[in-house]
Parts: sequence; structure tokens; C-alpha cells
Amino acid sequence: MSSQAENSVHSILVVDDEEIVLVALRETLQREGYQVATCPNAIEALRIVKERQFSAIITDQAMPMITGLEFLAQARQIQSDATRILITAVPKLDTVIDAINKGEIYRFVIKPWLREELLATVRNAIQRYELICKNLVLQATTLAMNEKLSKLNAQLEEKVAQVGACNIQLGGLNEALHTNLQHSIELCVKSMETFYPTLGSQARRVFELCHAMADGLKLSDKDRLVLETSAWLHDIGMVGVPRHLIRRWEKQPNSLTEAELALIRHHPVVGQELAAFVHTLEEVGVTIRGHHERFDGGGYPDGLRGEQISPMTRLLAVAVGYAESNLDSFGAVEHLTRGSGAAYDPDAVRSLARCLPRTSVPNRQREVLLTELSSGMILAKGIYTNTGMLLFPGGQKLTETYIDKIRNHHRISPISQSLLVYC
Repeated sequence: MSSQAENSVHSILVVDDEEIVLVALRETLQREGYQVATCPNAIEALRIVKERQFSAIITDQAMPMITGLEFLAQARQIQSDATRILITAVPKLDTVIDAINKGEIYRFVIKPWLREELLATVRNAIQRYELICKNLVLQATTLAMNEKLSKLNAQLEEKVAQVGACNIQLGGLNEALHTNLQHSIELCVKSMETFYPTLGSQARRVFELCHAMADGLKLSDKDRLVLETSAWLHDIGMVGVPRHLIRRWEKQPNSLTEAELALIRHHPVVGQELAAFVHTLEEVGVTIRGHHERFDGGGYPDGLRGEQISPMTRLLAVAVGYAESNLDSFGAVEHLTRGSGAAYDPDAVRSLARCLPRTSVPNRQREVLLTELSSGMILAKGIYTNTGMLLFPGGQKLTETYIDKIRNHHRISPISQSLLVYC
């Protein structure tokens, strides 16, 4: 593939209040094959950043209303993966270098710039963005490979133990294997939570529901393990989906293109592939793959229906449907009941309804932007400084005073973590 063809998949935002500079940068970058969006002021640029994903953001420092550094600090909160480049005529090196050290910008370019130096900086910025995106997928793959290696080591230990170990030693090994599996599952959930925080809270809600159904139905140890492990890992395939796409799927599902929707709907298949790295989780992988199938055959990815869908998968689908609902408990059950026989297995719906009175389901969480905070919201996670100091604890109910404090702190020292509140 030619360099221009490779560059064409990358979008770059250029912000400058001088039209001649915008034109020069746009033409220079477009000749290299990049998709270029331009904007004459930072306020309008922030709106664009909220609506469109960029590989790199380039801005002038000296602009009206807010400076380039201030704009990039706010853009970082919206698109943390986009590489940020500052253009300045008279650089205050201490300020710019401090911004680089804190991760607020990647590089700076001095006016007037040399074309080749500018393009080299942009190429490096694009490479950084690609590495970040690939690293997310590699982390998930590495985790699965480590699980496979852990299992192979455990199998070797088991064979050595079989030579002369007694039943007590074998029992101890089985307990250790179970503990290792639990630790691996916890690591997977933590990875999902780090990648996109609400995936972790969603997994906890689904697990509590599946755990209660396993108790109510008195499932065998094997079926319980399959159902509960699938509950924890049902959205592990989402690590292969860009975070901005997940956010749109949650907030504006109708805005997705067919290609974007296809990528979302492929996540159960990716989840099965990741689970397959550990052969004892093969049935878990099958259960994960089918958790978006419908009882009437209208689901995905395989269009299975009725008894073609495994019993554990039908239970998991009901738990996911309840956990994903934005309704209160009564409304969510009503929604499941209306879908009984069409979207969901009627027996699975009845099983969930019976277990709910004795189930403590964690509150649903959602990620919000700093600008979306409003009085009455309750923090699901504590807010920390970049040095790890707690600013506001989880469970804190927000008032206008608290929100002002958060925003004032952010203006002085940008808050880089995701903000989670209870729905």
C-alpha cells in the first residue's frame, strides 16, 4: 500500500485563527494523503472533537478566547488517544516543555516551519496514535496468551503430581487451579475496566444476576462455572472496538453506520476467540458468542433460535438484557417479559424474575464528560489527582459547589481519568 493510501485512513484537525495558515497546512497535509479538517477558533474546534475522531490535532498557540495549550488540554479530556501538536511563533520553552512532560502535548512546531520537519512531526504523531490503538488489542491478546501459558504450566504440574501425589495433593492442585482461574478472570475484568470503565461495572451487574440464577436453579458446578465466567467476560471482545465507537453505541446507537454497527456486532466472536486461548473455557467461549442471539432467531452473530441456543447462553442473554436496561428494576422486568418468546427464552425470563428479590445488583454506571456533570449525580468512582491523591470519594453526591471545585481543579491541573456516575 502506498504512503498516501495508508495516510488516507487518518484524520487530522488543524486549528488556527489565520486563514492563510489554515490553507497552507491543509494543502500540505492533503498532498500527503491525510484527511484534513480545519477550524478558525478553539471553541468550534472543541465541538468538532466531540463529534469526530482524529488521529492528530494541530493548533496555533496564540488564539483569541483560549490559547492553544488550553484548547489541547480540553481536547485531551475528549480524545485522549489523539496526538496533540502545538504551533507557536515565540515559544515560552519552559511552558511548552512542561506541557510535553505532563503529556498535554506531544511535540511543538515553531513558525515559520520547514515543510519536511512539519511532515516528519506529523508522521511521528500518526505512528504514536497507531501504536496506542494497536497496544489496546495487543494487551488483550497478551492476556489471553498468558492465560494459555498458565494453563499449560498447571497441566504440567498436574502430570508430575499424578506420578506420586496423593488425593490430598491432587485436591490442593485443583483448588490452586480454581484460584488461578479466578485471578485470571479478575485480571480480564480489570483490563476491560481500564480500557472502558463501564464495561467493568456492566460485568459486575451481569455476574450478580447469573450468580443468583445459578443458586435458584441449583446448577451443577460445571454449569455454574460456565455461566458465571461468561457473565464476567461476556464483553471482553469490546477491547477490539475503538472507545469512541463504544461511547456512541451507548449514547447514540442510531448514529452508527452499517460498518460501525458490524464492528460492534462482531464483539461476541472476538470474545469467543479470546476465551478459546484456554481450552477449558471452550464452553464459556460458545456462551459468550451467543449472548446477543434472540430466541426467535433475529439475533447475531449466527441467527440461532430456540433450542439451538445453549441453556447457559439463554440465561446469560436475559441477565445482559436486564443489566443493559436504562429502566428501574420493575420496568426492566416488564421489558424482559414483553420480549419473552421473541428476544428471550421464557423459562430464562421467569428464572431471573424469581431470583431478583434476593439479589443485590450493583447500580448501573455511565461515563460522563466534565462538562456533563450536574447537581444530584453520584460519583461511582473516586476522583484522583494525577499524583494519586483522592479529591472526591466514590459515593459522593454532587452539588453545584462540588462541581465548581472539580472544574476549578481541572483548570489548574487537568483531570485525566474517566468520570463515572451512577445512572
